[in-house]
Amino acid sequence: EVQLQASGGGLVRPGGSLRLSCAASGFTFSTKGMSWVRQAPGKYPNWVSSVSNSGGTTIYADSVKGRFTISRDNAKNMLYLQMNSLKPEDTAVYYCAGGYGDYDRPLEHYDFYGQGTQVTVSS
Repeated sequence: EVQLQASGGGLVRPGGSLRLSCAASGFTFSTKGMSWVRQAPGKYPNWVSSVSNSGGTTIYADSVKGRFTISRDNAKNMLYLQMNSLKPEDTAVYYCAGGYGDYDRPLEHYDFYGQGTQVTVSS
């Protein structure tokens, strides 16, 4: 059974930082491109970033480029998202998902996704 468990969210002030983690199990993690996706209440899911299976290629949405960094540790089956210079518009539930791509789509259109972690940016 595929499982993706995201953690690390919380409440942070504008300009602050958070590091999200995603523990993966039930599939061969090192062969799968992975993504972070976020969804604000009542809004369509937004693709945030993807990383290739090896970690050698990363892509970002324009809204987070230069502020967020995606990475992975294939030895530990872990996916990460370092988020710096956070803004109120970054507030959303963040999901890790199996798949690689640079466009918005429903979470169900990814190969799989886990429960998300809430990120709230507010003063």
